[in-house]
Amino acid sequence: MASKLVSKLFRPHVFTQLASARSGCMLRGKAAVVGTRHFSSDPPPEKISRYPIPYRKDLPYDIVELMEEVESKGGFLPNVFKVLSHRPAEFRAFFAYYNELMNKETGRLTKADRELIVVATSIHNKCLYCVVSHSALHRIYSKKPTLSDQVVVNYENAELSPRERAILDFAMAVCRCDTITEQHFKSLEEVGFDHEDAWDIAAIAAFFAMSNRLAHLTDMRPNLEFYNMGRVPRDKSKDK
Repeated sequence: MASKLVSKLFRPHVFTQLASARSGCMLRGKAAVVGTRHFSSDPPPEKISRYPIPYRKDLPYDIVELMEEVESKGGFLPNVFKVLSHRPAEFRAFFAYYNELMNKETGRLTKADRELIVVATSIHNKCLYCVVSHSALHRIYSKKPTLSDQVVVNYENAELSPRERAILDFAMAVCRCDTITEQHFKSLEEVGFDHEDAWDIAAIAAFFAMSNRLAHLTDMRPNLEFYNMGRVPRDKSKDK
């Protein structure tokens, strides 16, 4: 059951890219992965939350199985899994909704579009964890190593396409709790989106507003691995 949830939550090819994109963060090869892996049962190497991080042996089996498979595919376990495991029932609900928003197959938003929404709204909400981690994911999905950094500084001056700018304008209106008018929807329609796409954009902005605030509450810290991901092209010859 947990394995099926993993495959829905996180696509394997993405975690392969995550593992190989980290420059200087982990040695290559199976032996190196095993040697540097940190399970949730190990004491955290640094403070990542002001709340206790449960030991693996104390967590429900399905959550442990999910964590271990994510870590096996990505080479490391994102700290959000460790921090939110403090409340297992909420952990399950959080990642179920995350999956519906970020990994759905319907609609016109790409994976890169979704990640860029998270970056833009999370910087407005001053969330270090989400800005760093989702900037990394955007770089990997978009193959654009500098765009998320531009958005972090000021999305209005970033080198965005008209389509991307319309997405972020709508997302930021929701993020700021602006009054949403028909003009907001028309701006999206002009670049090819409909009302269902608008819902997707708004739902991502709303979900991560909640996520940002949980990160503030817990003082959640991003994994160091996220900082370098996707910044330089992958040397495929080294993978061999």
